[in-house]
Amino acid sequence: MSGESFVSSSCGNHNIVSYDYSDKKADSGKVPKFNGDPEEFSWWKTNFYSYIMGLDEELWDILEDGVGDLDLDEEGAVVDRKKHTPTQKKMYKKHHKIRGSLFLAIPRAEYMKMSDKSTAKTIFASLYANYEGSKKVKEAKSLMLVHQYELFKMKNDESIEEMYSRFQTLVSELQILKKSYVASDHVSKILRSLPARWSSKVTAIEEAKDLNTLSVKDLVSFLKVHEISLNEHEPAKKSKSIALPYKGKSSKALKVIESEEESPDEDSDEDPAEMMTMLSNRL
Repeated sequence: MSGESFVSSSCGNHNIVSYDYSDKKADSGKVPKFNGDPEEFSWWKTNFYSYIMGLDEELWDILEDGVGDLDLDEEGAVVDRKKHTPTQKKMYKKHHKIRGSLFLAIPRAEYMKMSDKSTAKTIFASLYANYEGSKKVKEAKSLMLVHQYELFKMKNDESIEEMYSRFQTLVSELQILKKSYVASDHVSKILRSLPARWSSKVTAIEEAKDLNTLSVKDLVSFLKVHEISLNEHEPAKKSKSIALPYKGKSSKALKVIESEEESPDEDSDEDPAEMMTMLSNRL
C-alpha cells in the first residue's frame, strides 16, 4: 500500500480510491485549555503561543493584527465570500483556524461574556483585558516585577535548584509583559543574589569566566557542583556549634542545683514560691 492510494476489493470489483496527503499536517497536540483562573492566564497564554507558532506563525499574526479589510459579521462570516481575492481567501481560512483554536481553548462561559465575538483578535483582546488588565495595570505590574528582579536574593534555606526555579518564574512573567533582560543580566543577577557563604565561588567564577558569554545554564551547573561540596562540610559545622553552647549551659545548671543542695537547713522554711523565683533568676 503506497502513501498516496490503496486498492479495495468487493465482489470481484476493484475500486481505486486516491488520497492526497500533501496538505495535511500532523497536529502538534491538543489545544492548551484555559480554566478561567486569573492566576493561570499568563501560563496558558505562553502555552497557547507555543502551540499556535508550532502550527503556523501567520495564525498568531492574525490573532494580534486582525484580518485587515475583511468585513465579518458577528459569527465571523463575510457577506460574499466568493468575491474574495486569493489573498483574502487565504486570510479568511487562516482566521477561522485560529478562531476555532480559541473556542477550543476557552470555557463557553468566557465566550458568552464577550460582546464582540466576530474576530479572533477581539476575542483574544477581551481575554487579555479581563485577565491581565488595562495598559495602566500592565505597566504597574511590570514595574513591580522589575522591582522584584532587582531585589532578587537566594534564601538561606533553599537550594540552587529551588532558587533557580523561582528566578525562572520571575523571568517568564517579565517576558510575557515584554520586560526582558539579556543572558548576561541574568548571570550577574544570580551571582549577586547568592548568600555570603558563596562569596569565594562567586569570585572564582568572575575571575575565570567571561560573564558576557557565560550562559545561565552553565552557571547553574557550576553552582550545583559547588553546592555539593558545601553540603558535605555543613553538617560538621552545625553539630559543633550546637554542642558547645549545650555543654556550657549544662555545667551552669548543675552548679545552680549543687548550690541549692548545699544551702543551710534554715532556708528550708522559706516559701516555696519565693524559692522557685530565686531559682529561676539564678538560671
